[in-house]
Amino acid sequence: MEFKIARDELTKALYRAQGIVERKTTMPILSNVLLEASRESGLVISAFDTEIGLQSRTRCEILKDGSLALPGRYCYDIVKALPDPFVHVKRTPNGQVELVSGNARFKIVSTPAKDFPPLPSAPGAAFFPFAGDELLLMIERTQFAISTDETRYNLGGVFLEQPEGGSIRMVATDGHRLSMIERKLESPIKLERGIILPKKGLMELRRLLGDDGGPCELALTPGSAVFRREGVLMIIRLLEGVFPDYRQVIPKESSRTLILKRLALLETLRRVSLIAQDKASGVKLEVGDGCLILSSQNPDLGEAQEQIDAKVTGSPLKVGFNARYLIDVLTVLTSEEVQLDLLDDLSPGLLKPVGETGYLAVVMPMRI
Repeated sequence: MEFKIARDELTKALYRAQGIVERKTTMPILSNVLLEASRESGLVISAFDTEIGLQSRTRCEILKDGSLALPGRYCYDIVKALPDPFVHVKRTPNGQVELVSGNARFKIVSTPAKDFPPLPSAPGAAFFPFAGDELLLMIERTQFAISTDETRYNLGGVFLEQPEGGSIRMVATDGHRLSMIERKLESPIKLERGIILPKKGLMELRRLLGDDGGPCELALTPGSAVFRREGVLMIIRLLEGVFPDYRQVIPKESSRTLILKRLALLETLRRVSLIAQDKASGVKLEVGDGCLILSSQNPDLGEAQEQIDAKVTGSPLKVGFNARYLIDVLTVLTSEEVQLDLLDDLSPGLLKPVGETGYLAVVMPMRI
């Protein structure tokens, strides 16, 4: 195997693999990336962790076809530090790989390509176009609500389904909060039942979408989700299990509605929660006449209180929430105002952006 390539192109392809290559694994080969050079296909760099497979295809000058595996992190660190804009990569007779860039020369021990496990496949997958910025938005507005409890395996990802009306919906919940977003599709798909995208795969997809713009395609099968864009292919194995009926926790009614400035509420929550340094970050919300009073107490630190203006419909109410849960929602929104619907001190709160449809968040109350 031998090829010449722009350093930045090689660095970019190796960077994409960094979140997937396993650093601590019982299978050492999974800490490697697979390099396949072909005059017909160019250079293909693959990474695989048994759950996520990624291929980056790059055009370069192929001098000799071949394939091998190299340590993913080690190779990336070397390539990004090379001094010259171009890199000459060549496999030596003793099985090492030589990288030459300017006056710098490195030799890296390689592993035979046959030892690298085959990437998952999705035969017959039907791709449909999807706006990359829309998909990125949907991930960002749900990923923070994914459960980190390993015993609740079916909550360790985002539930994706196709409701009626030619749209696609993402839902995440950890049992204490829920985030749901729905977007219309230009091209209809046929998804007979919902699927669960695992958190790690979702985070890697988010990283790819944030790395570069441009059109992309998505395919959904009973066992995997496939993301495709020019030069990049990612296959994510889906989580098995049944996602709970999230509709049951979405409030159907409310007796109090508050319209608040999003940034004012966000900044106030951050200040008031400084006193509530425990894990629960409990903050009390007191609905008043044209205002909302936020307060917190800590016997070891003291107390905090702040009042903000609000358009209030309904009678006074005192209710407690985990401030971090509210902050997570307010951080990913962009609207100037948000609407908070409340029923009583034992019922969940419903948070929605004003002037924007298709998104809602549910936060369970807590006793303070």
